[in-house]
Amino acid sequence: MSDAVEPPRRNRPGWVFFISLALLGLFVAYGAARPDELALIADRALGFTTRHFGWLYLFATTGFLVFCAGVAISSFGRIRLGADGEAPEFSYPAWLGMIFSAGMGVGLVFWAIAEPMSHFTAPPFGDAEAGSPQAARQAMQYSLFHWGFHQWANFAVVGLAIAYVRFRQQRPGLISETFRHTLGDRVDGPIGKGINILAVVSTIFGVATTMGLGVIQINSGLGSVAGIGFGVEQQLAILGGITIVFLLCSLAPLESGIRYVSDANMLLAGGVLLFVFFFGPTDFITAVMTNAIGDYISNVIGMGLMMAPYTEDDWVERWTLFYWAWGLSWAPFVGSFIARISRGRTIREFVLGVIGMPVLLSVIWFATFGGTALYQELFEGVAIGEAVSSEMSSGLFVTLEQLPFTAVVSMVMLALICLFVVTSANSATFVLGMFTTQGVLEPARWARLSWGVVQVLVAAVLLMSGGLVALQTISILAAFPFMLLMVFMAISLLRSLQNEHRQIELHEAVTRQRLERLLEQHDHLGEEPSGEQEHEGR
Repeated sequence: MSDAVEPPRRNRPGWVFFISLALLGLFVAYGAARPDELALIADRALGFTTRHFGWLYLFATTGFLVFCAGVAISSFGRIRLGADGEAPEFSYPAWLGMIFSAGMGVGLVFWAIAEPMSHFTAPPFGDAEAGSPQAARQAMQYSLFHWGFHQWANFAVVGLAIAYVRFRQQRPGLISETFRHTLGDRVDGPIGKGINILAVVSTIFGVATTMGLGVIQINSGLGSVAGIGFGVEQQLAILGGITIVFLLCSLAPLESGIRYVSDANMLLAGGVLLFVFFFGPTDFITAVMTNAIGDYISNVIGMGLMMAPYTEDDWVERWTLFYWAWGLSWAPFVGSFIARISRGRTIREFVLGVIGMPVLLSVIWFATFGGTALYQELFEGVAIGEAVSSEMSSGLFVTLEQLPFTAVVSMVMLALICLFVVTSANSATFVLGMFTTQGVLEPARWARLSWGVVQVLVAAVLLMSGGLVALQTISILAAFPFMLLMVFMAISLLRSLQNEHRQIELHEAVTRQRLERLLEQHDHLGEEPSGEQEHEGR
């Protein structure tokens, strides 16, 4: 009888829901009333954080990458995120499609040309002459770095921890549950609720940043295709239209909602990618990709710990710290979503799938779009760098204008961006519903709708408070406390894996001893007749 009433009880809102909603409601109210003041306070807080703790972002993110690699290649890699022998819930292509769409879709579209061209016109640390071939090479190297292994390691740590406790240990899929091995029953009290509230707030700001970037990109595309003006009013109108779509999609189950939209994302993205690759400078793209992979792999650790203490250059704060913080603020959402769809995978398969394959796709995407833009700038005299400098999101559509079928491809790209925004927002409402209804795998519709509305309001406030700058600022600030939690989360996960490994070894040792005893008994039974015969002979 208790089993029959358990799901409704767990779907009721609790303290995590109400406190998170209150905190975010205060932020929205203050930001809407005083957007300029909010921007000023956030900017000062950002300066303090990056000046005193910028190094910590770099060490933590590099540490997460080392941790994931170590767990995957160790004996822990054989442990399955589910029962022993359990088959994965989703096929490998569908699994990768949902990971990629939820994790990086909008960001890849927004930055694929904007970032390489920004580094091309203003090289990192001033190590190359602006607009030179060396600046182009460095631009691709750092673009791959920012969208490479470090970024996905953030998602993998959270996803692995949640998938382990949810499917291996059969506990609720909450962030707080990943600390049970170190905190014990205290995760059921105020400490655990505080952890989950922090995860909710961090997720909202991370997703709001992505929604804001997507809206800015759509606004730029509509300006190129339909002559619509570029500004906050237009962006708020676009945000409203997207909101209706993703709220309707969020009412559908995971299998028929997010999955099919993410499949459409991958098909459209693959089509656009192939078009640009074959109708663009194909040989140049392949050469750029080969060169950039070599530069990235050979310098990945050095770039991961690079700061500028001797020149006080703020390039690391404007780029690397923003990306790492954006990934960290996304980690509760993307990690939880990846965990939800990864049942039945081994830890080794999980790490390779979450860190390996998406990075490969990111490399191909950046080499294709960024390489095409660089070729047009270097050899065809198209002023893409100038366009990016004046409006960051315009580089994509300026580049597409130089290719055949411009109008059609631009419209398809706009549709792709919209789908990526819808997928990210839809996935986020699903995860936030899980966080605030005790980790249920199918959160109630009211929970998903509530968080959908909240994340739209936060995105709107950030757009009104400074656009792209405000989005970058709030990401770095919101990520800091959760980054500290992730360090302890990784430690707790490692201890849990070590404990299970010891239990497995103990079980194997006991089984071995029993087999040895059975063999000894069998040998004695075989020797007994010969011993009696010898005794009778005497």
